[in-house]
Amino acid sequence: MLQNQIQKVYTVSLLNKEIRYLLEQNFFSLQLTGEISNFISPSSGHWYFSLKDDNAQIRAAMWRGNNRSATFKPKNGDQVLVRARVSLYEPRGDYQLIVEHIEPAGEGQLKQQFDALKMQLAGEGLFASEFKRPLPNNIRRLGVITSPTGAAIKDILSVLEKRAPQLEVVIYPALVQGNEAHLQLIEQLQRANQRNEVDVIILGRGGGSMEDLWCFNHEMLARAIFASELPVVSAVGHEIDTTISDYVADLRAATPSQAAEIVSPDKNHLAQNIDVLQNRLHHFMAKRLQSAAHSYQVLEQRLLRYHPSNQLNQQSQLRDELEMRLLNSIQRKLEQAKYAQHTLQNRLEKATPEKRLSHAQQQLHNLVSRLQTSQAKQLECAEKQLAVLAAKLNATSPLAVLARGYSMTQKNSSVVTSVSQITEGDNIVTQFADGTVTSKVSHVSANNDQ
Repeated sequence: MLQNQIQKVYTVSLLNKEIRYLLEQNFFSLQLTGEISNFISPSSGHWYFSLKDDNAQIRAAMWRGNNRSATFKPKNGDQVLVRARVSLYEPRGDYQLIVEHIEPAGEGQLKQQFDALKMQLAGEGLFASEFKRPLPNNIRRLGVITSPTGAAIKDILSVLEKRAPQLEVVIYPALVQGNEAHLQLIEQLQRANQRNEVDVIILGRGGGSMEDLWCFNHEMLARAIFASELPVVSAVGHEIDTTISDYVADLRAATPSQAAEIVSPDKNHLAQNIDVLQNRLHHFMAKRLQSAAHSYQVLEQRLLRYHPSNQLNQQSQLRDELEMRLLNSIQRKLEQAKYAQHTLQNRLEKATPEKRLSHAQQQLHNLVSRLQTSQAKQLECAEKQLAVLAAKLNATSPLAVLARGYSMTQKNSSVVTSVSQITEGDNIVTQFADGTVTSKVSHVSANNDQ
């Protein structure tokens, strides 16, 4: 019992391998749309990119053998429709899409809508041959629903003029292109049934792109054609153009001119039989092709699981990844070496004798300039101090006092400061600012209060 409860121990490689088998078996072929990003096309010729929408993204690879058949080379930002299978890139454990077909998204989305509506209406029986009405044997009046100024009505009238000029034609004018065109086509079809004035109706227009012919793929128009009491011949575009109106109409004509030939009296019966046989052959071949496609997918799935090319593609993707990593590493190393070289070059230039001498000369010049400025400031300060001291000295100098009108008396070269120092008969010298006077004292008088 213990041995039965022991779980299988996986290696990482074995787990990734089995997960890849599960993904490839359950998501063998699918269609999806998205925006191209991170697009890379290495020397191997393979394409690697991501598909993304507003909320998510997934990696994708398209091998060289598949992308050779692509009608364009995608670029980042392109909206595309791809047919792919889901796989796993084992070395990294990343799940990815293996793209087998790629095309621009606009036309692909219209094709998807066309196929979906075609399948729906076919399932409801709108294309079934038992509901298709035969054309009258004797058509006298023909109704044409189309643009009154388009090429289709001109072609129809030109053919009828040659083959059946006696056939009366009633034109029901309507838009044959644009968002509102299917409403006018339905309105005119219903009007023709209400009036019941024609034997058969041709509904169509000239050639154009899938977008131009899109009003003939509208579900409402298809149901209106199916409900028509009058037989309807669909004649839309050129021979290669096919619309939903062609499938639901009682008869399909490859072109408007062929529709005019079919409704011409001499060709009605034969054209109807040919169209019925053509429809039967188409449905038979479609079923056979569908069955063969399913068998092919089953066999292709088995082949892809065991085919060596799958492993080779995995190895090729690994090689491309390693090559890109190597190139990125080399690029980083070169950038680092260039940066280091630039740094050393700057350091070397700064360390040269010329640079150092120039720097020392600049420093010497700055120091001399600062010394001269300092000396000038000190000299100016000393001059100001000298002027202040000179002014103070001059203010206390005896000469300055004498200059204000005073005099100084000396006796025996000593300054007389009191009258008590002088007696009658003494010789004294009086000094003025501009000279001296020598005199002899004849009288001495002291102040009474002293």
